[in-house]
Amino acid sequence: MIKIFLTVRNRFAITQKCLESIFRHTRSTYQIYVYNNQTNYLIGDHFKYMLKLFNKGLLTQVTFNTDASTFNAFSKASACNMFGLQHEQDPEKNSYDFLLMLDNDIILTPDWDQHLIRAWNYVNKKKLNHIKVIGQLPGGIKAKNEVHNITEDLLGKAGMLGGSGLWSVRPNFFTDVGFLPLKTLVGQNKRHDQLYWQLLQKSSGTRNYIMGLNKKLGIHCGRIAGSVCNTLTKQKDKNAALKHIRFEESDSKIRSVEFKDFFNKINDDKLLTSDW
Repeated sequence: MIKIFLTVRNRFAITQKCLESIFRHTRSTYQIYVYNNQTNYLIGDHFKYMLKLFNKGLLTQVTFNTDASTFNAFSKASACNMFGLQHEQDPEKNSYDFLLMLDNDIILTPDWDQHLIRAWNYVNKKKLNHIKVIGQLPGGIKAKNEVHNITEDLLGKAGMLGGSGLWSVRPNFFTDVGFLPLKTLVGQNKRHDQLYWQLLQKSSGTRNYIMGLNKKLGIHCGRIAGSVCNTLTKQKDKNAALKHIRFEESDSKIRSVEFKDFFNKINDDKLLTSDW
C-alpha cells in the first residue's frame, strides 16, 4: 500500500492528467490525499471533478485550503505538515511501502511504483538509513558520488538537494526527518525544498540523503502548464500575480487533448524527459 500526497493550486487540466496517470500507471494499491491550496481559477470545476472522483472511491481525502487555513505561509509546506501530522495518527502508519509527495504538474509513468518498491527494498535490506528520499535522475540531485546497482536494470545514485516534485519517503519520514517551521514561511511562495534539505542533512548525519533512479518515474510538465511558485515569486503585486497564475491558455490547450495522446506527446519530448 502507498500513500500519495498531492498538492494542487490552479492548473486544473494538468491536475486531471496527473490524477489520470496515477489511475492508469500504478500497479500497487494506494490512497490519494489531495490538498487543493488557494485555487482562484475554475474553482467550481475543481470541486465538481474532485467530487466525481470522491464518489467513485478514487480519492481518500480532498482538502480545499485558503490563505487562513495555510496560515498565510507557503501553502505546499503547510499542506505537507498537515498530511504528515495526520499520517502520524494512523495506527497502521508503519505498514506502508512508502509515501509519495507529488506536485500536480508531474505525470507518472507506467510501473513507476514498482521501480520505487524495488529501490526501497534494496535500501532497507542494505540498511542505508542515511537515504531518506528516493526520486529520479537527474531530479535536481547534486554531488551524486554514491552509486548502487539495485538490480540488473535499476541503478541508483545518491547525493544531496533534489526537487520535491516527486519524492518517495519512508512511512516514518515525519518522525525521522521532521516538519517544516511554518513561521519562517509566512508570506513566502517557495523554500519548502530548501528547508527540507536542512532537515534531511541533519537527520542523515550530513551523509547523502537522496537517491535518484535511472528510471523515468514522472514527467515534469511545468514548462507547458506554467509554474505557480515562480510566477508568484517574480510578480510582486499580489493581485496581478493571482491573475497570472490562472494560466488560462495553457490550461485550455492541455484540457483539449485526451490523456493517451497527451502522454505520448510529453513522453516523446526530449526537453521534458531530460529536464528533471
